[in-house]
Amino acid sequence: MAPSEKKLLKQSLEKDGFTQPVVVSEEKEHYLVVDGYHRQLLGRGRNADSRLKEWLPVTCIRQERKGAAARIAATIRHNRARGKHQITSMSDIVRDLSRLGWSDERIGTELGMDQDEVLRLKQISGLTELFQEEDFSQAWTVR
Repeated sequence: MAPSEKKLLKQSLEKDGFTQPVVVSEEKEHYLVVDGYHRQLLGRGRNADSRLKEWLPVTCIRQERKGAAARIAATIRHNRARGKHQITSMSDIVRDLSRLGWSDERIGTELGMDQDEVLRLKQISGLTELFQEEDFSQAWTVR
């Protein structure tokens, strides 16, 4: 996990608490983390949510889904489900926050981005908006 993402996850856990449980697979004498490894690590830290009284919210995958291959597949599904169209959705979020009057600095601070990333995401959504109502033109075709 990139340091900036880890910092943002820590900030999210401190401000919002656990909004997603850690997904685990129950094994013979222990549990294996399938999804939420970094939430689990940060949740065990000194500044963990006091409301949880040192417990973490977890959910177990189905008993019949045991074994390394099933855990790997579950991890990939969780990550892909969260990451689908990530750049497009982030650029839409940045565009919408900008339209609501948020400064680039505030967007960057709240979403854990540097100013270059905010600018790139604004440009992505801006270019999409610029051409969304135009009909396709053969002049745009590359041969």
